[in-house]
Amino acid sequence: MTRANSRVNTVKIVEVGPRDGLQNESKLIPADIKIELIQRLISAGVHFIEAGAFVSPKWVPQMADSDQVIQAAHKLISDQVISALVPNMQGYTQAQKNQLKEIAVFTAASESFTHNNINATITQSMERFTPIVQQALKDDVRVRGYVSCAVHCPYEGFIQPQAVLEVARNLLQIGCYEVSIGDTTGQATPSHIQLLFEHLLEHIPAQHLAGHFHDTYGLALANVYQAWQQGIRIFDTAVGGLGGCPYSPGASGNLATEDIVFLLDGLGVNTGINLPQLVETACWISDITAKQQRSKVCLALAAPYNKQ
Repeated sequence: MTRANSRVNTVKIVEVGPRDGLQNESKLIPADIKIELIQRLISAGVHFIEAGAFVSPKWVPQMADSDQVIQAAHKLISDQVISALVPNMQGYTQAQKNQLKEIAVFTAASESFTHNNINATITQSMERFTPIVQQALKDDVRVRGYVSCAVHCPYEGFIQPQAVLEVARNLLQIGCYEVSIGDTTGQATPSHIQLLFEHLLEHIPAQHLAGHFHDTYGLALANVYQAWQQGIRIFDTAVGGLGGCPYSPGASGNLATEDIVFLLDGLGVNTGINLPQLVETACWISDITAKQQRSKVCLALAAPYNKQ
């Protein structure tokens, strides 16, 4: 039996549009729009949603209303999981006030990227959020870890899989239940993904790993398919392909949620997400942000919604 067929035929989609997708927008997106976005995503069947970030509004003004957004999101959910990015203990305190049962912490496999992004070494970044994870575990809060620049760094070039493994393993050892492996610059090809996950899966079970692929060179969906064939069943995406990275010049948005849902539907894989509703939401948020549509599926299926 191949690894791809050895696990249940479902995939977990983590929708990061409300946080990772909107955090770098130059035009301030009002809280009521973010709340409506979350409501639309929930209505479309999206179960896991990263709704905000408890970071300094000085550095990420788009996330300054995360309290308001998450409080409103709680009123919309039944069994959905709402999470937020937490960079320090102050942010964790805010997460606790908002009664979140899941948070995320962030580091990278590149020293240069970590320094430019959070002004710390990789080791220092781990030291910063180890107390957060420890406290979260005591509070029965699950913690997800992010590893950026898992394939390529805008400052250092291509990253060795062993460097990614060391960071991912450290995140799991301190208590993260899941680690998202990020192709931040979008320069990964399926060959890169194959080699990276072959190395990771020798040491880490697939159920603890997620793929987070940016679509800068149009290969995010191909990379998803490669990782899926290797047994990865968790992927981060953003509706409408929202997002980008201010520390990675030229990097475009995340893989569009509707594109991966279309692919997985065609493979007979269950995501629990309604594609027509998702496309409608993608069209709506793309109009709000005045972004050129990046999603191939949205471009193909958007005509009925644009006529409304």
